[in-house]
Amino acid sequence: MKVAVVTDSNSGITQSEAKELGIDVIPMPVLIDGEQYLEDISLTQEQFYEKLRDININVSTAQPAPEDVGEVWEKNLETHDAVIHIPMSSGLSNTCETLLNYAANDERFKGKVFVVDNQRISVTQRQSAYDAIKMANEGKTAQEIYDWLMETKMTSSIYIMVDTLKYLKKGGRLTPAVAMIGTILKLKPVLQIQGYKLDTYNKSVRKLADAKKVMIKAVHDDLDNRFSKEREAGRMVLSVAHTDNYAEADKFKAELEAEFPDIPVVFVDPLSLSVSCHIGPGALAVTISISY
Repeated sequence: MKVAVVTDSNSGITQSEAKELGIDVIPMPVLIDGEQYLEDISLTQEQFYEKLRDININVSTAQPAPEDVGEVWEKNLETHDAVIHIPMSSGLSNTCETLLNYAANDERFKGKVFVVDNQRISVTQRQSAYDAIKMANEGKTAQEIYDWLMETKMTSSIYIMVDTLKYLKKGGRLTPAVAMIGTILKLKPVLQIQGYKLDTYNKSVRKLADAKKVMIKAVHDDLDNRFSKEREAGRMVLSVAHTDNYAEADKFKAELEAEFPDIPVVFVDPLSLSVSCHIGPGALAVTISISY
């Protein structure tokens, strides 16, 4: 069976990288004062943050049109027997549910398009796409790839230090009072994503150095407990993600390599615009996930 792999730009895979990998990456729409732009096609990371930092400009995200995604599926089915589609986590967007329903109810795609709700975003989603490509190249069926991605979906963690509470407040994820207190105290809270929604991990961090210590301890806890068997088997990988924070991301990568010499740090990527829109610039994250 010949299986095509499709994901979206929330994975951090650029359009040029997608061509090299032989896959399709659906660009996620970004709305700037009501006008739609497409990530990595008509909107760069630099342009996005310039607009996001402007208090007079309204920046938000949207779902890709199912019909546009369907065209990509149709094109791939001309040359492949099936399609594995890995969207961003259903806990962070309705995109996944929309595409699951579309694939299940359109006769062109029934039994041929497998939409994987394996709760990934950013570099963990990228890892899933790379795993799917590897499995497809080994001759695995679409069902086998889908099953493995779903069976391992919770073998992943994301810990994010947020540099400002401004954007969480704007998105309605914090009350104005909490956001004001956090701003006065200059807090840099560490958040987490354990498959589903963005949630609090440590609310009292004030310094970048302390935030990194909190995140490193969280990774140690995961590796020593939740993922100990996978670590012993050499299956776990680390990655770094950030929002317009390139220098600190490179430093954090070096620190993680020194702290976890047995775990490779495979990616250092900007966070997707869909996540960045809610947490703002200056964020720094570490992720841990299983690899095939």
